[in-house]
This record gives sequence, C-alpha cells and structure tokens, in this order.
Amino acid sequence: MTVRVPPGSHDALLDPEGYGLDTSAIVTGVPHARRTPRRTVLRRLLVATALTVLSVVFVYPFVWLVSASFKPRGDVFDNRLIPRTFTWDNYVNVWQEAPLGMWMLNTLIVTALAAATVTVSSAMVAWAFSYYRFRGRGMLFGLVLATMMLPGAVTMIPTFLIWNSLGFVGTLVPLWAQNLFGSAFYIFLLRQFMLSLPRDLFDAARVDGAGHGRVFWSIALPLTKPALAVTAVFEVQAVWTDLMRALIYLRDSSTFTIPRGLKSLVDAFGFGGERHWETIVTASVIATVPLIIVFFLFQRQILEGATMSGMKG
Repeated sequence: MTVRVPPGSHDALLDPEGYGLDTSAIVTGVPHARRTPRRTVLRRLLVATALTVLSVVFVYPFVWLVSASFKPRGDVFDNRLIPRTFTWDNYVNVWQEAPLGMWMLNTLIVTALAAATVTVSSAMVAWAFSYYRFRGRGMLFGLVLATMMLPGAVTMIPTFLIWNSLGFVGTLVPLWAQNLFGSAFYIFLLRQFMLSLPRDLFDAARVDGAGHGRVFWSIALPLTKPALAVTAVFEVQAVWTDLMRALIYLRDSSTFTIPRGLKSLVDAFGFGGERHWETIVTASVIATVPLIIVFFLFQRQILEGATMSGMKG
C-alpha cells in the first residue's frame, strides 16, 4: 500500500518516484536506519579474524610446551602437537631429577609475602594521596611516579650492597622485603580507583567518630577489593617469574625459587649439559600451571579492577 504525502516532506521515506512512502521498511518491520551496514559487518569480521590469529600466536607456545612434556627425549623437537609416542614418565622423573617441590615451596612463600606486603603498603600510600588534602601533595605524587623512570640496573648494585650489609644475601628475604615500601605503579593504580569512591561516605564515618585507621581498614579497603585483587595478581605473576633477583641473591639450591631452579636445570641438562630437554619442558609446564589457575580464579576481579582504576584521574 502507498500513502500519498505532500511533495517535499518525509524525504527519507519517499520511494524512487517521489510520491509515496517506501513501504519496504514497514513490510520487513526493520527501519533502513537500523540495518547493519556491510562495512560494519566487514569490520567486525576483520577484528574477529585478527583476534583469532593473535590468540593462536600467543597460545601456541604453551600448547607446544605441554605437548613436548609428554614426548620421549628423541621426539621433543619434532614439532608435532600430538605426540607420536605418549608417555607420563617425564612427570615422574622430573621430581627425581630436581628438588622441584622445595623450589615451588620457596616460590610460594616468597610470592605470598611479596603480594601481601606490596598490596597493603601500596594501598596505604594510595589512600593518603587520594583522601588527604595537604600542601605539596601533587609534587610528592609526581616524585613517586618519577621513580618508575629509573631503570632497574641503576638501583641494582646499591640495593645489593644494602642487603649484603644487613646479612640477608643468600636468603629469601631480599626477594620480598623491599615490597614493604610499596610500588609506584601499584600506588598509582590504587589511587586512581580510590578517587572514584564517594568521599561523603568517609566524611560521614568521621562524623560518627571513626578514626583515620578505622575508615581506611573498615571502609576504604573493602570498597577497593577489585583493585587490590589486580595488584595482588600482578605481583604474583611478577614474583613467580622473577629470575634476576634470584640470580643475584640466592646461592644454595635449597633456597632456589622456580625460575632459579629452571635456570639450573637448563645449565645442567640443556646446552652444554646432558640435553635432557624433556625434563626442562616438563618442569616448565609444572611451573606455569599455578599462574594459569590464579588468572582463571581472579579474572573477573582483574577486569573489573583494571576498568574502574581508570575512571577518574
């Protein structure tokens, strides 16, 4: 059916002859303006393809590593994702070839202490920069951020001399104790999140008689859980894979962490050694699995915290 309208009106609905309504939108029930353009569909297809390719690129090395851990020594580098000869012996022998259990325990202790200390200390500093108003606050916060510009190599020797003078070289203490003073990156992350919290809530608590410590521990920290989870998970990943500090401070194999232990396995069984690559790749898989579990357990908090932290500057 065609409904006549005055010439010059409803141009968007005029049919090609110019005297009636284009009823195709009425028949289909979908206005022309709401139809997805072909260019948008093509763009979405390209984005999905690019994401799929990147996902494969990032996942493939770990898939290869898992596959190689189930192969005998002669087949480790045959580049088959499905092992020609499937064996569980590598996962039995790796515990006999190296004190992997002790290394994982040391790593767990260091990681737990480092994550806990840096999360609490950084939250305290971030709270001071976000809630309190005092002269020079912006300049001090800028100085804190400026410390991120210092390369690790610049402070490596002075830090070693400090720990050596305290007698902690050769122990696990230097691997986590410096987190007692917070981290500039985590301070920035937590401050951004705390700035998005309603200040009136804290002022009301102060009027009701709550002290500064009570406001921080009982109100601010519970509201900051997503950002705290991000901080803790980021630090867990950083400490669990940290090889540099372990190389500098650890001497005895009984104090080795997982990265330092894997380095000793590469030295013993890799190039220049006995070339037991099946042991190395199996130990690498065992060392990687805990991080994957942590990410899947806290992925919602990670995404929520990372999103909320940038809402207010």
